[in-house]
Amino acid sequence: MFLHIHHETHYHYDHPVQYSIQALRLTPRQEGATRVREWRLSTPGSRNPQTDAYGNLSHILTLEQPHEDIHILAEGWVEMLESAGEWLEDDGRLSVLAYLQETPLTRASPDMEKLAVEYLRNPHFELALEALMLATQTRIEYRSGSTGVECSAAETWAQGFGVCQDHAQVMVACCRAAGIPARYVSGYLYTGDEGHISSHAWMDAWNGKRWLSCDATHARFTNSAYCRLAVGRDYLDACPVRGIRHGGGQEIMSATVQVDQHLQFLQQ
Repeated sequence: MFLHIHHETHYHYDHPVQYSIQALRLTPRQEGATRVREWRLSTPGSRNPQTDAYGNLSHILTLEQPHEDIHILAEGWVEMLESAGEWLEDDGRLSVLAYLQETPLTRASPDMEKLAVEYLRNPHFELALEALMLATQTRIEYRSGSTGVECSAAETWAQGFGVCQDHAQVMVACCRAAGIPARYVSGYLYTGDEGHISSHAWMDAWNGKRWLSCDATHARFTNSAYCRLAVGRDYLDACPVRGIRHGGGQEIMSATVQVDQHLQFLQQ
């Protein structure tokens, strides 16, 4: 199937921002079920593309004049291959050992380490990851808007609630605690409900040959409904927009994502 995706992000500031730099990871990766057919970004200011260490296409947006608003549009067509499953080949760009490195957001607590040993000692890799997803989903109640980007996996585990990025980081932390390379994934999940698509997060685990893509929020392996944007060690490496600014006061961010499903690609 083909999806036309329209993703708008708007930032508003109480006072003029004097200078800002943002990394935009808003171009889907060509892997798994996702094939990009046409894509464009619309932003103010100058924008320089680059590919980061994780293979993500990033655009560096620089605004050097005072501003109180930033409007970012990412829009295009992707083909979602029905035949693609939950397994992905590695592109060889970066050693998988890099995904064993813990970060402040993915440091496992002692309780999480015990859980990892209990579930991931199963020699059947898929069964082990499936059990870990179910345990994570059971432990971490999904509460929309309940946590911020600074919430770590250990904090999420202790408080017992979070959102999709928290589920993903708990899974990543547990896998690394058991010696399994794991990476965080940001992207879109197409549900087919009323033409909407959701920004989402999940994770990949390395079995020694390939990546197994797991969504702990829904306790399932991924399929052709998952459009991948970026990967990294944690949320900060793979979030769609990340930046720094000078001035501006309080920031208000809003985002909308809309999708239309088509049987064929309508080139524009």
